[in-house]
Amino acid sequence: MPALEPGFRVFLDANVLFSASYSEQAGLAVLWKLRRVRLLTSFYAAQEAANNLSQQEQQSRLRNLLESVEMVGNDAGMSATFGIALPDKDRPILAAAVEAKADFLLTGDIKHFGMYFHRTICGVRVERPAEFLKFIQTQPSR
Repeated sequence: MPALEPGFRVFLDANVLFSASYSEQAGLAVLWKLRRVRLLTSFYAAQEAANNLSQQEQQSRLRNLLESVEMVGNDAGMSATFGIALPDKDRPILAAAVEAKADFLLTGDIKHFGMYFHRTICGVRVERPAEFLKFIQTQPSR
């Protein structure tokens, strides 16, 4: 993995937003406490997360988390494949991360992104959130 620089751009997939919003004790909420990252997502990813949260409290937590996330790209119609096999619903996620010049795309989607974990696609490294958190803990504070 590349050395972590201040202002590292980290794109959050819908399932990461969903998981962070699901309960008050969500472990992924720690991503919002990191000082050395700039969290990004797209309207497409945010809407997908919102569509899958059934309780009002969860929806409220998502709205609160999104207040400190930079919304990037108009990715709803993007179908870029970058020479990799992804379902149509996942292409806009990768396309938005690439367009936003994210350093990382964090996703828990093992089924569709699993073969791309620990790989860099068009400048964006695809990682599971847990792997990213382990990595960031090894980086010296600046």
